[in-house]
Amino acid sequence: MASLRTTFACLFFLLSGLCIAGCRPSQSSDAPSLPEVAALTISNETAVLSSELPGRVVAAETSEVRPQVNGIIRHRLFEEGAVVEAGQTLFEIEDAPYRAALMSAEAALSRAEASIKASELQDRRYRELAKVSAVSRQDADNAQAAADQARAEVEVQRAAVYAAQIDLDFTRITAPISGRIGRSLVTPGGLVQAGQEQPLAIIQRNDIVYVDLMQSASEVLDLQEALMAGDLVHDNGNLPVQLLLPNGKVYPLTGELQFSEISVNPSTGAVALRATFANPDGLLRPGMHVRARLTEGIQKQAILAPQQAIKRDTRGRAIALVVNSDNIVEQRMLTTAEAIDNRWLVSKGLRPGDRLIVEGHHRVSPGSTVQVSRWRETPDTAKLNSQRGG
Repeated sequence: MASLRTTFACLFFLLSGLCIAGCRPSQSSDAPSLPEVAALTISNETAVLSSELPGRVVAAETSEVRPQVNGIIRHRLFEEGAVVEAGQTLFEIEDAPYRAALMSAEAALSRAEASIKASELQDRRYRELAKVSAVSRQDADNAQAAADQARAEVEVQRAAVYAAQIDLDFTRITAPISGRIGRSLVTPGGLVQAGQEQPLAIIQRNDIVYVDLMQSASEVLDLQEALMAGDLVHDNGNLPVQLLLPNGKVYPLTGELQFSEISVNPSTGAVALRATFANPDGLLRPGMHVRARLTEGIQKQAILAPQQAIKRDTRGRAIALVVNSDNIVEQRMLTTAEAIDNRWLVSKGLRPGDRLIVEGHHRVSPGSTVQVSRWRETPDTAKLNSQRGG
């Protein structure tokens, strides 16, 4: 019985030793690995700065066709929507009354020219008689005045003929400019009057169009200050303008900024700008609302960060995570100026040499120690970021 107790005691101590040995932590197990992030080393770059402004297309030339005389429209001599040339006849007004007026004026001129001969003969005769005192001086003066009046009457009638000819010519309404004509606002048989409010048709020249833009006065001042300080430079003094159509597509031709208004609109606080675009295919129509991307200048010491690296806090402020020299994560508050393609232009919060975390945000937090790998943009990532930036 004693030997059996001894055997049980030995087994108990042996099992206890095994349990204790099994509960000890393994000295050969690996330590937990550090989270890995992909970071981009920030450096100064050259950035083309631009602004997007609302605008409206305006025809280079616009003419409202109006009658210069009263009358009934007899013929319409153009096709609506067609291209017309300057001087081309568009409408004909019934001209019979104006032909009669011209004939009457010409007859009055002939009568005045006939009467002037008799007046001149009498004037000459009275002057000769006055020399020998055969007539009074008063009669000689009256004869001279009658001759002068007859000559003046000829000039009056000649002017009346000229005016009647002008009115007759106005019965043929011609195009003031070359361009594309719209719909006719009057039909044959309609009564028109000189100076009427409604035009007969509208002609617009659209081979070259203007785009009128509006930019806030504060933005204009910031741009001028940046140019004066040397932070921005112009490329050869040109300011190219890119146009975004209402369907979201980019107009294939680049325009050029022509001028800016000299004063600020007091009701809107904006400055009017005008850009010029070639329009050979007539794609840009007057009155069309567009958006213009205006190149403001080139910034040579710019900080650009991928958009996926910039996050927003609950207050909407831009934040980013960077890795310091000890591989510890730090949070930075940023100020972003504008989006350029798929990157943000950062004006404050980053400096050259900073290692900006682009991938792996979800695995770290400020104060974490990390392993850093170099971030490289893949084609898929570039496409996604470009869609975000656009």
